[in-house]
Amino acid sequence: MSQVLHTPPPTTATLPPTAEGDLAALAARHGLSVSGARPTLSEYIRQLWARRHFITAFSTAKLTAQYSQAKLGQIWQVMNPLLNAAVYFFIFGVLLGTKKGVPDYVPFLVTGVFIWTFTQSSILTGTRAISGNLGLVRALHFPRAALPLSFCLQQLQQLLFSMAALVVILLCFGVPVSVSWLLAIPALVLQFTFNAGVSMIVARVGAKTPDIAQLMPFILRTWMYVSGVMWSIDHLAAKHTHWPSWVVPVLQANPAAIYIDLMRFALIDSFHAGQLPQHVWLIATGWALLAGVGGFIYFWKAEETYGRG
Repeated sequence: MSQVLHTPPPTTATLPPTAEGDLAALAARHGLSVSGARPTLSEYIRQLWARRHFITAFSTAKLTAQYSQAKLGQIWQVMNPLLNAAVYFFIFGVLLGTKKGVPDYVPFLVTGVFIWTFTQSSILTGTRAISGNLGLVRALHFPRAALPLSFCLQQLQQLLFSMAALVVILLCFGVPVSVSWLLAIPALVLQFTFNAGVSMIVARVGAKTPDIAQLMPFILRTWMYVSGVMWSIDHLAAKHTHWPSWVVPVLQANPAAIYIDLMRFALIDSFHAGQLPQHVWLIATGWALLAGVGGFIYFWKAEETYGRG
């Protein structure tokens, strides 16, 4: 009798293989599945599309709440990149003289700052997309890719507000309205795809190693300085003819520089096609597909691990 009372019930860890197989068959017969298991890639995409309204609503709510405590409110969406552009103009344009030889330098600079800020903010918010929303991740069941995507969409919405100010600046500095402005649409689509992919990569890394959020600003600052945000890669290469032959092509093929220069080419008539690398649209599409598709698959592969442990 004592043996019966003190014998622990069998667990799945001690069950023989045949018993485990019986349990698996029983679960399958009643339509049961492992809780939190990663769905197939096609099913994951379907679930994500089904929650597209949540993604847009979440991004809009985040954008609205971002400056809710500030007296100027949503005006800061435009003021922040404009103030950054003013600082860069004084330091790089005036003190370091990078504006020499660059026509329409103010539109050139402001365009670079706005487009770079879109990439920078998307990646920075992506690093905390999972680790900063653990309560939501643990409380609700939804495709976790919705979080980095919604943060990227938030930054795109903020960029569109800034673009209104950019148009005013272009007109004030004599840049005419042109049909080429329509090229800004495919350029932004490609940049958004690239940003979303990189954001999902850093979101997965940040979910495992939250310290990456502390390191990322230094990485992005270095990336900004080599992306031609405040200076023209083309003009700088002409001054430094002693550079190795591979330096300029590498700088021009940098994805951040590609999307910045595509936007400058679309909006500023003095920025001509000769300042772009060859096959620029093909390179921009390649970066977007590599980061977008690769980042999405990389994020999806760790879907069942987010919010655990």
